[in-house]
Amino acid sequence: QVQLVESGGGLVQAGGSLRLSCAVSGRTFSSYVMGWFRQAPGKEREFVATISRSGGRVYYPESVKGRFTISRDNAKNTVYLEVNSLKPEDTAVYYCAADQSWRTLGSWEYWGQGTQVTVSS
Repeated sequence: QVQLVESGGGLVQAGGSLRLSCAVSGRTFSSYVMGWFRQAPGKEREFVATISRSGGRVYYPESVKGRFTISRDNAKNTVYLEVNSLKPEDTAVYYCAADQSWRTLGSWEYWGQGTQVTVSS
């Protein structure tokens, strides 16, 4: 079993930045592709970033490209999501996910509980 715990969310003004973290335990972290998603109230869950096992490959949808950066530290079993130039529409619960296969959309194997990001105008 793999456990994922997100942290780093909070209340931030528009234009600000946050760095979200997701600590992973239970299995070999470096064997998992990691991803970040978000879900705003009343909306579908949205994919925002994925990173390969080594960190050498990343992918973002156009909606966040240039503002969001995913990274990982395999020595610390942690994946990060840096979110910059935040907008009120970025307000959502942000989730990390893990899977043994490269994916963006689709069904990921493990999920965290989420961390709330609220952007004030």
